[in-house]
Amino acid sequence: MLTELSIQDFAIIEKISITFNDGLTVLTGETGAGKSIMIDALQLLAGGRGSAEYVRHGASKAQMEGLFILDTNRHQINETAYQYGIDVQDEMVVLHRTITSGGKSICRVNGKLVTLAILKEFGKQLIDVHSQHETQSLLEPANHIQLLDLYDKERISNVKQEYTRLYEKLITLQMRYKELSENEQEMSQRLDLLKFQHNEIEQASLVPNEDDELEDERSQLANFEQIYNGLLDAYNALYGEQKGLDWLNMASQSLQNSQEYDTFINEKAEEMSNHYFLIEELMYELRSYADTLEYDPQRLNEIESRLNEISQLKKKYGSTVNEILEYLGKVEEEIEQITDKDSHLAKLDEQIEDIYQDTCLEAKQLHDLRKKAAQSLTKNIHQELKDLYLEKTSFSVSFDTKTGHGDRLKLHKNGFDHIQFQIATNPGEPLKPLHKIASGGELSRIMLALKEIFARHQGITSVIFDEVDTGVSGRVAQAIAEKILQISSQSQVLCITHLPQVAAMADTHKLIKKQANNNRNSTVVEELSKSKKIDELGRMITGAKLTDTAKDHATEMLELAADYKKNNG
Repeated sequence: MLTELSIQDFAIIEKISITFNDGLTVLTGETGAGKSIMIDALQLLAGGRGSAEYVRHGASKAQMEGLFILDTNRHQINETAYQYGIDVQDEMVVLHRTITSGGKSICRVNGKLVTLAILKEFGKQLIDVHSQHETQSLLEPANHIQLLDLYDKERISNVKQEYTRLYEKLITLQMRYKELSENEQEMSQRLDLLKFQHNEIEQASLVPNEDDELEDERSQLANFEQIYNGLLDAYNALYGEQKGLDWLNMASQSLQNSQEYDTFINEKAEEMSNHYFLIEELMYELRSYADTLEYDPQRLNEIESRLNEISQLKKKYGSTVNEILEYLGKVEEEIEQITDKDSHLAKLDEQIEDIYQDTCLEAKQLHDLRKKAAQSLTKNIHQELKDLYLEKTSFSVSFDTKTGHGDRLKLHKNGFDHIQFQIATNPGEPLKPLHKIASGGELSRIMLALKEIFARHQGITSVIFDEVDTGVSGRVAQAIAEKILQISSQSQVLCITHLPQVAAMADTHKLIKKQANNNRNSTVVEELSKSKKIDELGRMITGAKLTDTAKDHATEMLELAADYKKNNG
């Protein structure tokens, strides 16, 4: 959840720092006090498009920073962090964005500089902003297939994973087929290059591990004198009268003379005798190896020349001789493919057809699972719509399949399904795409119904509603309040509202207001106590002067909201 938000020199906000709690937090205040500006700041923090116009007049830059606490170390954002080398400790993520007066953006995640695109990747997993005037991810047809898959993730994910594996293999084969079958001139040039590389490597007559063996031999020849003298010195220290081996022999004889009188000496005499023979054998091996050594300056020159030749090849084809030989194998294979193109195209065509058929089978299984998921989702959506007094509204998941030449299925990364959520808001009307709904009030409620269902599947940390309750009143307003509260049980919810019914449901109520400071207006935030919450609700009810009747009504609304939470917690 969003734990703390700091904003400085942003629009009319000079400097504020707000602490947020779990559950439902409501932000209220007069129009122009800065409520929506705070939402704008959050959207920019999540990677939204910014400009120099957001920088407070007279300031050099605007800054926004948000601290998010993850509810689990298995949150999907950890994979994103790992992908970009960002350390996430104690399940904490800090997003920071600076917009300069020149319009430049500086973005950070946990202190590491990132691009705006990367910041957006983090933002979309942490913040989900819904407003009357912005196209939301829930309304975009391109996202509907992902949402449906999330809805029944337990059954769909394994099949989708296998489909993705086959689909990627299919695409790779198709690209290879296209490369071989198109552009004769490029293939001819490629063949010439491959033959040149093949000849260059072949002429070198490389042997596996040759570079390592030559390095070892060069090291020996370059340090011949030190190696030879070391062997002789070691040998001479052991062999001869009054030398190491002679002293060991004397020690062994001394122990043997007394071994029959003491069990310890008997044991050690045997050990000493064994050591003597081992050292004696080692001494002869040192001498024998020294006799095999021969300094050959001509061989050293040959090695240097050969290593230089190999070094030139390494710059082009691999960091070791073995890698160069592996590359040679790939070159030979590609040369064979190009020179025998027709045969390879025929083989590729067979492989493509086999993989295509397997991929279609997985896509069909995905389709069947999605159909079942769509039936369950439709049933759930209708129940949610009924709760919001949209019982006459019809919801449907539209499936479309595109075909190509010969009625072959056109596959894409998610299968062959093209999915779109559709709505008919009145009986007898045809179903229309979700994003083409005109009525603001209906759109708000439909969006809330969708959000209630998908909030538990999307793993979004914080959901922000910016005046989504505009244009409703009475029992619909109460239903919206209850639905927003239900969503807050799945994700932290921040809600800007003008409805007292929604504000009464809040776990935390914050008042946004303007105050004059040095002849300039600035936004401040106040967390309301129970008595001040009653006053604010009273003003929201009357819209003008606060009366005792309004305060009584506000008190009653808070009591009813508390009862609802208690009975539906």
